[in-house]
Amino acid sequence: MSKIKYIYNTETCKYEPVKVTPKKFLVNFFGFLLAASIMASGLIYVFHTNFTPLREIELSENNEVLKNQWDILNEHLTIADHKINQLQVRDDSIYRTILDILPLSPTTRNASIGGAERFSNLLSENLIAEDLIVSTYERVEKLRRKSYIQTLSYDDITKIEAEKEQMWAAQPAIQPIHNKELTRLHTTYGPRFHPILNIWRPHKGLDFTSPKGTPVYATGDAIVQRANYSKSYGFVVYLDHGYDYKTRYAHLFKFNVKKGQQVKRGDIIGYVGNTGVTEAPHLHYEILYKNNQINPIDFFHRDLSVEEYEKLINLTNDDAPALDAH
Repeated sequence: MSKIKYIYNTETCKYEPVKVTPKKFLVNFFGFLLAASIMASGLIYVFHTNFTPLREIELSENNEVLKNQWDILNEHLTIADHKINQLQVRDDSIYRTILDILPLSPTTRNASIGGAERFSNLLSENLIAEDLIVSTYERVEKLRRKSYIQTLSYDDITKIEAEKEQMWAAQPAIQPIHNKELTRLHTTYGPRFHPILNIWRPHKGLDFTSPKGTPVYATGDAIVQRANYSKSYGFVVYLDHGYDYKTRYAHLFKFNVKKGQQVKRGDIIGYVGNTGVTEAPHLHYEILYKNNQINPIDFFHRDLSVEEYEKLINLTNDDAPALDAH
């Protein structure tokens, strides 16, 4: 049962019940709502001014963590870029220099590395910190491309290195007779007086004086082109090293290889003799490049130690009589 409100009437000097009209009720109701709204707005303003919502605190903490992780990511990208740059320097300045091949051009290394237009899908999303996101994507893409190009370069270097290694193994690069078994080396290359015909003739090789039966070594990997007897060369071996190089070993006592046989550098292919047109046991050794004789002295001495080279110099005698005229 609702309470009845009374008001004192001064005219009748009596308390009379209060009658609430619809109009007065509405005025009171909306007045109450207005006051409540004003009070609520004030409370909300004070709350937002002096207190941070829990959700906002969580988002702020998450943003700080993400920022720290972003900084760490960019630091790793910087380190990775520095290491790739170091690999590029070694590639161009060391590996390619050793193999005598040209370094990769900047155009090749930077091929297919585009700008921000590559990430138009990100730009169209109107992301917060859009520039930062796009720039990081660009750095990752550049690193990916540089790594890929460097991988291709290493594949190329590996292939060329294998070819060069095969070529280096094939090139004549050692003495055909070991120093400890060498008595004398005639280094005169060119015109030489024939000891039998008594005329000047071109001499296109080096003569290694050594006792009969001294082992003769292949000076590089090769295939035996010929192994036969010649009136002038006596028992002679021709090796085809590939890469336009060939070698000849003449005046042998005998040979122990046959045509078509593959030999390695250091294999014994025959023994010093005195066969053919010659006056004493020795090995006549020739190197041919593109079927033209060249001076062998420019090849084998580079693989000698200081002591071996000094001994070779001491054994050299260009004033001694010629042993053949090849």
